[in-house]
Amino acid sequence: MTLNVQKGLLASLCLLLAACSSQPDPGKGGNWRGYTQTGLASFYSDRYHNKKTASGEPYKNSAKTAAHMALPFGSMVKVTNIANGKSVVVRVNDRGNFPRGRVIDLSKAAFSAIGNTRAGLIKVNIEVL
Repeated sequence: MTLNVQKGLLASLCLLLAACSSQPDPGKGGNWRGYTQTGLASFYSDRYHNKKTASGEPYKNSAKTAAHMALPFGSMVKVTNIANGKSVVVRVNDRGNFPRGRVIDLSKAAFSAIGNTRAGLIKVNIEVL
């Protein structure tokens, strides 16, 4: 391979990796207030009840909490079901390794407040308060 082809492949790889990264950007000073994101929400299964979250506190089915890949622990987030307009405010206390398209994992109580758990996934908009 010629040097120009190698440079082109390297540049393409860098662009591809950047496009795959879906980490939100808090902007200057790490201020997340007003940050919004749209995608799918799921909920924790019952098997995680009382197990430690990434923040160290135990997960509770009845608490209004959530997992997000990047928002700081303690962030308050308004989650709105796009289909029915119902909203719930949750506190981020966990991280997640989400499949493509999922942006937040809600506690069972939080998910139930805005949608039916039989659905499994709902399209939501999240806004950091």
